[in-house]
Amino acid sequence: MLEYLSKIMGAFGAAIIVPIVIFFIALIMKVKVKKAFQSALNAGIGLTGFGMLIGAYTPVVTPVINRMVEDSGISLRILDTGWQATSVVAYSTQVGMIFLGLGLLFQIILFVTRYTNIFMPSDMWNNFSFMLWGSMLYIATGNIYLAIGLMILSNLYSLVCSEIVAKRWSTYYGYPGCTMTAPHHVCSVPLAIVVDWILNKLGANKVQWNPQTLQAKLGFMGEPISLGLVLGCLIGLAGNFTRLDTIEAWGEMLKVGVATAAVMCIFPKIAGVFASAFTTITDSSRKTAKKGSKDRVWFLAINDAAGYGESATLLTGMLLIPIIFILAIILPGNETLPMVDLIAIPYMIELIIAISNGNIFKSLISGTIWCVGGLYIITNVAPVFTSVAQDVGVILPAGAMLICSFAVMTNHLMGGLFIIFLTQNPVYIALSVIVYIVFYLFVRFKREAIHDYLERQALGINNKEELVGESQ
Repeated sequence: MLEYLSKIMGAFGAAIIVPIVIFFIALIMKVKVKKAFQSALNAGIGLTGFGMLIGAYTPVVTPVINRMVEDSGISLRILDTGWQATSVVAYSTQVGMIFLGLGLLFQIILFVTRYTNIFMPSDMWNNFSFMLWGSMLYIATGNIYLAIGLMILSNLYSLVCSEIVAKRWSTYYGYPGCTMTAPHHVCSVPLAIVVDWILNKLGANKVQWNPQTLQAKLGFMGEPISLGLVLGCLIGLAGNFTRLDTIEAWGEMLKVGVATAAVMCIFPKIAGVFASAFTTITDSSRKTAKKGSKDRVWFLAINDAAGYGESATLLTGMLLIPIIFILAIILPGNETLPMVDLIAIPYMIELIIAISNGNIFKSLISGTIWCVGGLYIITNVAPVFTSVAQDVGVILPAGAMLICSFAVMTNHLMGGLFIIFLTQNPVYIALSVIVYIVFYLFVRFKREAIHDYLERQALGINNKEELVGESQ
């Protein structure tokens, strides 16, 4: 049954599964069949558009990044081979397949019983992140119950993080009633909030680096399309620095620039179609609320591709590529060389961008801290991951001693839980459960206050009354 479920996910993908979920949710919300079908179709069109755009952009940029890494001559023992390898591992182990079904049932029960306001099964594909850490623990310890416990606790932690940032992500990226729950990214929320608070105390919020202010200050050159062109050309230059005497280098550099500008131009249009898929459901929910119903406010999990090409997200992600690469080389004790997943950095920082409200300056600092922490986590856990990958048939690239996925395994929270469970120490494991319970109860009772706080921080508003006035 689990293999069949895996085949269904592989055969249909998010572009089909998510619209089906939206269609039935719309019908449950008493939306007319015609409107429900149109919403579902728009969701499918949007997700397909995201996939096609990012799928076309990645092959243009990836060779440049790979060449930048190769030309550096740096040889660290842990090579980033991309998120694809982690998904293969997750779906190739016994314990991973068990959680495929168990996780789906678990997440539905949590939502139906109102334990959480996040409907996570609509982005079921990203469960592979839980499955990865569980598979690693199972191979390392041989204890299937411990591995399942790790995956369930990781799922619970990630849902609390999603609860915290749901409204802020939905507001910033413009998808009504939606949020992002990809476990490998959403766990950045606690760090992003703390660092953003510290930066604001230090006055960093006065440095207004966002697409709007840059456009106002720089005119034409500050427009997202122009910034994309310039930044793309700079990335192309970094990847062709040793062969600038060839026409191929200049051609590739300009291609990356134009491709980045194209993403900046096309992405908002696709995002508009995708966002329209949720307007009908949101409107229906509001009508129900006006009639005096006690129905809750809830959020639908959608794929992280929905935020990849947003202007501040892509610009910050591209700027972080050379920063993280240089830091990986010079940081003492780091043995991880980010490579294939460098292009995935915009995915990794979506929650950071939302919390900073698109402030590129603050996001660069928070994103750097998140990624650097990930380098050290990967340095510690890569031997276990490599062992699991080899057991399921993954072939190591020539010259690589160990492998990893920079995008998926840069996860302070789940990496920390994995290390705790790896000790098999009942005291440490019990403490991680107790911390979760306190975390959950705090967010449960302070949810609205947390949402208001994040909105005030994002808008630079000092009190709740000003926030209400701003929203009106």
